[in-house]
Amino acid sequence: MLIQSPHDPSFIQNPYDFYDHARASGPVAFWKDYGMLAAFDHATVHALLRDKRLGRAVPESRKTPIPDHLSAFYAVEQHSLLELEPPEHTRLRRLVLHAFTSRRISGLAPDIEAICADLLSNMPRGAFDLIPAYCQLVPVRVIARLLGVPESLAPDLLRWSSAMVAMYQAGRTRAIEDAANTAAVEFADFLRGYIEERRADPADDLISELIAAQDDAGRLSPDEMIATIVLLLNAGHEATVHSLGNAVKCLIETETIGALGPDTRDNTVEELLRFTPPLHMFTRYAYETMEVGGHTLNPGDEIALMLGAAGRDPAVFADPHQFDPARTKPAHLAFGGGLHFCVGAPLARLEMQIALPALFNHAPNLQIAKPPQFADSYHFHKLDELVVEAV
Repeated sequence: MLIQSPHDPSFIQNPYDFYDHARASGPVAFWKDYGMLAAFDHATVHALLRDKRLGRAVPESRKTPIPDHLSAFYAVEQHSLLELEPPEHTRLRRLVLHAFTSRRISGLAPDIEAICADLLSNMPRGAFDLIPAYCQLVPVRVIARLLGVPESLAPDLLRWSSAMVAMYQAGRTRAIEDAANTAAVEFADFLRGYIEERRADPADDLISELIAAQDDAGRLSPDEMIATIVLLLNAGHEATVHSLGNAVKCLIETETIGALGPDTRDNTVEELLRFTPPLHMFTRYAYETMEVGGHTLNPGDEIALMLGAAGRDPAVFADPHQFDPARTKPAHLAFGGGLHFCVGAPLARLEMQIALPALFNHAPNLQIAKPPQFADSYHFHKLDELVVEAV
């Protein structure tokens, strides 16, 4: 049995020592603080991500009445790709991918470059927090352009996303729940109106593509479209913000910004996602009795797949605690895997591949001006702030 509070300050700043200890005693162990089994090694996490005996949809035996103060939040969640299993998941993902194509994503490259250039040309002088000045604004403005909504809505998108994503951190409070429900109401109301505008006047944007998406199983309903757009913002935006923040910290501290050259940039981004991923835990429910790492999972049991720990497994990665931009294999698990592999992974990669070189080309002598601290927000591993200064 493992005992480790996710709020312990030493764990918040460095969870990897605990992962090493857990993996050595496991690789699967019961994490008392979460009341569930957790898998810490790469092989087990990789296998369970793809095991169809596990899923994200809450089993009937685990369902509880939704409290009134969270009705709007869960009205969105019930249609989310992230919370569904086949056949509903298969139909919805297929329709979403009809709209969220590789062509549309790659076509955003000039927009991302323009957004980065605009933000960098207006960077504060002296020491400043890079998270709100750059890391937050790049992905939220990209999402706005992708959806076809005015970029002036970026503050609202940020506010809605932050409030809703806070529901997934350890130890959420009633205040967090109330804020998330309010955000869900406001975001859904806005999207419902905007979808109707685009239905009447289609444009070259993702919302118009989602409206037009159709296959033999029919079209996306308005509620499914709303849930999909909310997921793209919340999962994609939140993860990219902290991927960028964590990456900048790592590159400066390891003095490896030279690894962002044209020929090495893409590989460096993959190593950053392995070494300092923003999402450390992804849970699954068991749908039948199964053995995992010497433990029994019964139907309805939940298990934590430790993505952050899998990326530091010494059985798979040589010198796993060493940041090595030249590392090429094997693939990391930062985007999950299987049916629920992150649908926004290509966009997240593209944003990092453009935003990081742009930043350091603009400020090649960028330095950290204040010791950075990770936030008490597990299972996200993200910085409270990243105060930097061009010297």
